[in-house]
Amino acid sequence: MMRKLTLLIYLSIAFISACASALDDFASASSTANATSYAVRVAVIRNASEVSLKIKGHYTIYALPLLEQLGERTEFLKVDVKPTNSGILIGLEPFNVYGVRIKTNGEANTYINDRRFRGDIDIIRTEETKLLVINHIGIEDYLSGVLYHEVSHLWPTEALKAQAIASRTFAVYKTIESIGKDYDLTNDVYSQVYGGRTSERRRTNRAVKETAGKILIYRNKVLPAYFHATCGGHTEDASLLWDVDIPPLKGKPCNYCGQSPHFKWTANIPLADIEKRLNDNSYKIKDIQDIKISSRDISGRVDSVNVISSIGTENIPANKFRLAIGPNLLRSANFEVVIRGRAALFNGRGWGHGVGMCQWGAYYMSRKGFSCDEILRFYYPGATIVDMKYLMLESNE
Repeated sequence: MMRKLTLLIYLSIAFISACASALDDFASASSTANATSYAVRVAVIRNASEVSLKIKGHYTIYALPLLEQLGERTEFLKVDVKPTNSGILIGLEPFNVYGVRIKTNGEANTYINDRRFRGDIDIIRTEETKLLVINHIGIEDYLSGVLYHEVSHLWPTEALKAQAIASRTFAVYKTIESIGKDYDLTNDVYSQVYGGRTSERRRTNRAVKETAGKILIYRNKVLPAYFHATCGGHTEDASLLWDVDIPPLKGKPCNYCGQSPHFKWTANIPLADIEKRLNDNSYKIKDIQDIKISSRDISGRVDSVNVISSIGTENIPANKFRLAIGPNLLRSANFEVVIRGRAALFNGRGWGHGVGMCQWGAYYMSRKGFSCDEILRFYYPGATIVDMKYLMLESNE
C-alpha cells in the first residue's frame, strides 16, 4: 500500500499543478479520474510581438487569472493579438488584463498562427511586453499532436506504441517537475515537439488510443523517460548529463540501430564559426589552433574537449560544446575531430543525447517482431509499465 500511495502523491501533485492556473478546468476531477482528465500546459509560442488568432465556432473569452467572463460569441473570428502597455489588444478591441483564456466547445476550431489546436488557449502578456501562448490540453490529445513529430506515422505499430508510452511518461514527469511554473512543456526539442491538432495522423492517433493511460515507473516513481533518434551502438548514462542516476537510464549496448540513416554523420565546420558560437556561450576563444578530445565515457561518447586558442585552452564538457556549436551540426557527442586548414572535420555516430530509448533502434526491433513492451523493457531495464487510472483507483482501497 505504501508503494501505491507514494505514486499517488506524485501523480496527484502533477494533477494539481496542471489545474492550478484555472480552478474550473477539472471541477469534476477526483482520485478516480482517468487518463483523459489529466492535463498538461504546453507553451506553444513564447516571446512573440504578435500572434494571429482564428476561431471557427462557439467560444468564450475569460480574463486571467480569475477567469471572469469577458464575452461569448459564435461568429467567425480572425484577428491579430498584440501586447500593450496596459494589457492585450485582440483585433481592435483592447483588454486591460494580464491575459485571456479562450475556451471552445468540442466542435469549434482554434488556430494560432494558422496551426490548429484542441483544448483551451491562454494568451498572456509578459513583463517584457511580449506574448506567451499556452495550450491547456488533455494528455492523450497532447500525445496525438506529438507522435507525428517524434517518429514517422508510417513506422510499425509496436514502435509507435512504445513511443506513445515513452512520450506520455515524459510528459507526466515534466508536470511533476514544473510545479509552480507557468507551463509544463514547450513545443520544441527541449521538451517534445508538439504541433497541435494539425499534426495528428490516423496511425499515430491509434497508437495513443491503444496505449491510453500507460506510463513507465521505477521504484514507484514516474520515470524520466528520455529518448533520442539514434544511439550509435550504446545508449548514454543519464547521470553524466543530468541529475538523474537510476538503473533504467545507466546506458547499455544497442545492436538494433546500425541501419539507421543517422548512425554515422560528418560535419565540416569553419573554425571562425566554432569560435563565434563558443564566445556567444561565454567561453573565451580567439584564433583556434586545435580541438582535442580529453576523454570518453563507457558508451564511447566524448566527456570533454580542449579547445586550444591563442589566448589559452578551454576545457569544455562535450554536451555543452555540442549544444553551443549546434545539435543539428554535431548530432551527438560520439565523434572524432581533426583540424584541416581553417575548418574542423567531425566524424560521428548517432543523433541526440543518447539517453533512454533509441527511436531507430525501436523501429528495427519492431521490424524484427519485438512487441511494444519488449522494446520498452530493453531500453528502460527495470522499469515497469503501469496504468495511471488503475493506480489511482487502487490507492483509495
